[in-house]
Amino acid sequence: MASTQDAPGAHGAAKVLVASNRGPVSYEVGDDGSLNSKRGGGGVVSGLSAIGPDAGALWVCSALSDGDREAVRRGVGEEGVRMLPIPADVHADAYNGIANSVLWFVHHMLYQTPLEPVFDAEFRRRWASYEAYNRAFAEALAGQAAPGAAVLVQDYHLTLVPGMLRELRPDLRIGHFSHTPWAPPEYFRMLPDDIAEQVLRGMLGADRLGFLTRRWADAFEACCSARFADGLGGTRIGVHGLGPDADFLRERSHRADVAERMAALREEIGSAPDGTARRTIVRVDRTELSKNIVRGLLSYRQLLDDHPEWRERVVHVAFAYPSRQDLAVYRDYTAEVQRLADELNSRYGTPGWTPVVLHVKDDFARSLAAYRLADVALVNPIRDGMNLVAKEVPVVSDEGCALVLSREAGAYEELAEDAIAVNPYDVIGTARALHEALSVPPEERAERSKRLAAAATALPPAQWFLDQLHALEEQPGPAA
Repeated sequence: MASTQDAPGAHGAAKVLVASNRGPVSYEVGDDGSLNSKRGGGGVVSGLSAIGPDAGALWVCSALSDGDREAVRRGVGEEGVRMLPIPADVHADAYNGIANSVLWFVHHMLYQTPLEPVFDAEFRRRWASYEAYNRAFAEALAGQAAPGAAVLVQDYHLTLVPGMLRELRPDLRIGHFSHTPWAPPEYFRMLPDDIAEQVLRGMLGADRLGFLTRRWADAFEACCSARFADGLGGTRIGVHGLGPDADFLRERSHRADVAERMAALREEIGSAPDGTARRTIVRVDRTELSKNIVRGLLSYRQLLDDHPEWRERVVHVAFAYPSRQDLAVYRDYTAEVQRLADELNSRYGTPGWTPVVLHVKDDFARSLAAYRLADVALVNPIRDGMNLVAKEVPVVSDEGCALVLSREAGAYEELAEDAIAVNPYDVIGTARALHEALSVPPEERAERSKRLAAAATALPPAQWFLDQLHALEEQPGPAA
C-alpha cells in the first residue's frame, strides 16, 4: 500500500509530522471536473499553524472521499499535507468496522453486553484491515520523517502506529494523543486478549502518550499495569485539557450571519404570555450515542411535569446534528431524538409555544447564535473525552449561562466548581438541575459564566499542541 518513497531507508525532510484519519483539507469534484478544496479547523490545525511555515511540518492523513482520492490521483494537494489513498474497502473496515464500532464503544462503555460485542471471524477480518490501515500510516511517516523528527499521532483510529513506526524508525520521537476517554481495565478486558495487548503495545511504542484528563490517563496506566509486569515501560504520560480558541469564537459569533440566525431563533422561541423573554435551555451536539440527547429530552419533559410554572416560559433549543449515519444504530438514534422532540411538542405545546426547537442540519453560525442566547447550557454525555461545547458556551454567551454538566464529561474535571453537576443516567436529577439552573439569578449566572470561560480557555488549541510538541522534543530519547 505504501509507495517506494515510503521505504524506511529513504528518509524525508519533515521535522514535525502529524498523523490523523481526517486531514486539514478535503476535496470535492465539481460538475465541470474541477477540484474544490475546503479547509477544516480544530485544535490540531491551529496548533500546527502555530509552529510557523519554516518548521518543516507535514500532515499525513487518509484520502476519505472520492474527491480526496481524485486529488491524490492527479497529484493535487496543499503543501505540507500528504493524503494516503488507502483502498476504500480497507478504510471502511478499519474506520467504521473497528475504530468506530469497537474501540470507540469500548472507551465510551456503550455496549449492550447481552447482545454485543461478538468477536467472530468477521471481526478478525476487519481487524486485519485496521492493521493494514495503521501500517500504511506508519510506512508513510517513516518515509517522510527527517532523522530524529517529532511525530504526533492522533486518536483511537491509529493506536497501532506508534509501535509499527518505532520498529521502522527507532530514531524518531513519537507521541500519541487520545481524544476520547480510556476504558477502565475491567471494561477494556472485554476485547480479545491478543487484540487488547496489541492495542496497548502499539500505544506503548510512543515515547509519550497524551490524554485529555488525569482520569483517562490513569485508566490507561491501570490497563497496562494489569497486563504487563513493567506497566508503561519507558513511555511517559501527559495530560493536556484542550480548550477552545476564545478569540476566534468571540469574533466569529458577532458576524452578520450569526446575527441573522439569532433573529430567526428569537422568532422561533417567542415571548412568554406576559410579554417577557422566554428562557432558553441550549444543547448543541452531534447525534453520537454518547451525547445522551434522548435522556436530555426526557429530563426536560420531567422538568415540565414537576414544575408546570416553566411551561410557556422556557424553550429547549436542541441542535442534534447527524453523525455516522452510515451506521444503522446512529440512524435509529437520530430518529428517536426526532420522535421524542415531536412527542414533547405535541403533548405540551400551545398555539404560541413550541417547547422544543430542534434542528438536525449542521449550521455553525446557528450554533453560535444559540450559544449567545443560552440561559442554560445542557451538556449531559454518558461519557466524553472532553466535550468542547461545555467550554464554548460560557465563552460566547451574551448574558452569561448556567452550565448543567455531566460528571462523566472530561470537561467536568476543569469546570466542576462553577457547573451544576448531574449523573447522566438520572433523568429526575437532571430535571432538578435544570430547574436550579433556570432559577440562578442573572448576576450570579454572569459571574459563574466568567469563571467557567476562564477555566475553559486555560489551554487554547495552539498552546495545547505546542505543549505536547515541546514535551516530546525535551524527552531524553526514544523509548527502548
